[in-house]
Amino acid sequence: MRDSSFWLAAGLIGIPIAILLFFLIPSTKPGEATNKPGFGGALRGFGTVFANPQSILCGLIAGLIFMPTTIFDMVWGVRFLQEAHNVPYSEAVLRSASVPFGWIIGCPLLGWISDRIGRRKPVIIASATLLLLCMALILFGPPGLLPPYFLGLVTGIASGSAMINYTVIKEANRPELSGTATGVINFINFSMTALLGPVFARMLTASSAGGERELPHYQDTFQPLLYGVALAIVLTFLLRETGERARARSSAQQPKLVTP
Repeated sequence: MRDSSFWLAAGLIGIPIAILLFFLIPSTKPGEATNKPGFGGALRGFGTVFANPQSILCGLIAGLIFMPTTIFDMVWGVRFLQEAHNVPYSEAVLRSASVPFGWIIGCPLLGWISDRIGRRKPVIIASATLLLLCMALILFGPPGLLPPYFLGLVTGIASGSAMINYTVIKEANRPELSGTATGVINFINFSMTALLGPVFARMLTASSAGGERELPHYQDTFQPLLYGVALAIVLTFLLRETGERARARSSAQQPKLVTP
């Protein structure tokens, strides 16, 4: 199927999904607040969310965890496998696609685990540590150490923990700013990918001196992604826990008013 045909088919498939969402998403019930803030109110909402240090931490952590997949795998993954490990194009595409397939598993699975234990930070830290190990093996591990699709799949599963920060940022801000908080974390997250993507491209070109790219060139260029994931782990320790167990503990510690 040609690229144009694929995107046309994808657009057509999206139409019934949009119709289905229109009927499934609950509307505002009678009696609920329907006041819509104007442009000034929206700006104040963005200012409130951006002024919350927890919001910035969530965006940075999500961006640092996502970059190994959005920059390295989605942009350079196929070429890395071809040029650094002589993997045929068709197989390189499938192995690179195992990462977003891992997202399909990791995002709901890690979210469920987070809800199950009532905590967010341990899941983010453990998954980011696993992501760090996977990236180190991909860049510096000996070829054939693990099955071909295993590392890509586990990398995608582990990077799915970035989505937990979308929950944390909403829990760290006022409930009425949940939509604004989601927009803020998206802005920070994908701004990092958009701004740093060209930087890594220039670094790779400089490392290879514009010639044929080999494994050492990719290692030198993308090694900073390992430092980024390590930084995400450190920043997670600074994040305030917002899980159910933390909220229950906070409620229990609040003094109760005694009425005569």
